[in-house]
Amino acid sequence: MVRILSSNQLTKKYPKKKQLLYQDLQELPSKYQVIALSKMNKVRATQLMTLRKKFHNQIYIRIIKNKVAQRAFEKVRGIAGIEDLSKELEGQCALMFTNLSPFKLNLIFGENKVFLPAKGGDIAPKDITIPAGNTGIPPGPVLSEFKEAKVATKIDQGSIAVTKDTIVARSGEVISQKLASLLSKVNIKPIEAGVLVNYAISEGLQFREQDLQLDVKEYLKELQQSYSSALNFALEIVYFAPETMSSLLSLAHQKSLNVAVTAGYISDDTIEIVINKAQAKAYGLTEILKSKGYDHQ
Repeated sequence: MVRILSSNQLTKKYPKKKQLLYQDLQELPSKYQVIALSKMNKVRATQLMTLRKKFHNQIYIRIIKNKVAQRAFEKVRGIAGIEDLSKELEGQCALMFTNLSPFKLNLIFGENKVFLPAKGGDIAPKDITIPAGNTGIPPGPVLSEFKEAKVATKIDQGSIAVTKDTIVARSGEVISQKLASLLSKVNIKPIEAGVLVNYAISEGLQFREQDLQLDVKEYLKELQQSYSSALNFALEIVYFAPETMSSLLSLAHQKSLNVAVTAGYISDDTIEIVINKAQAKAYGLTEILKSKGYDHQ
């Protein structure tokens, strides 16, 4: 016996908001060139709201229910990689639909990161240092926290002062609850928080988090080095291009001038150099004759 659900029962089973999201997720992939997935770890609602406002014309962000998204993507046709993207939906996720490249998208998110206080159990993203200087904290039980963290201190003008820069956690180490409390007291916020592109598909290509990590400064340096090497090679083989023409003409002029001077050819460009060269030779010959006992007088 087949049970037929009424429209009211369907509505109760699938709330309108979920139905709209389901429909939305079927339509959006065909409207944008890039679909990006971000795991919402350590992302504050205010950060997401700021990104939505700042880039509302460029990036369409949807916080999703994974099962709803997976079922919606099963209905999508003609988008390469969407099945693989669907398999990456685990935990609290957000989907971004945009026409920006995945690299540009990740750079934008990287520029909008914030730093949060550490909590016990967090992993140090890099070496954490308590710098030398007056902390402004009055002496008391907190001195034992500094001592436990092996941070040298002294009392300066009624406050605790750190006597030298001290690394209290190495990159990759677990931050203890006590250390997290101490870092908070000295106003050190070592935990980076922000949206990160964990997976993206674009025009049939798939990108994972590590693929999208770009060191822009290093990339720019490599481009400059490549340009310089290419320019030098083009000059070496006398390749004519807008970028090389001026340098090639200057080199040709200098070489022709050297040939003319060597040959003693007199022209407006060479006469001064030829005469100076002749005078230098005459002076040199005079000095040689003098050294051999000949006196021109």
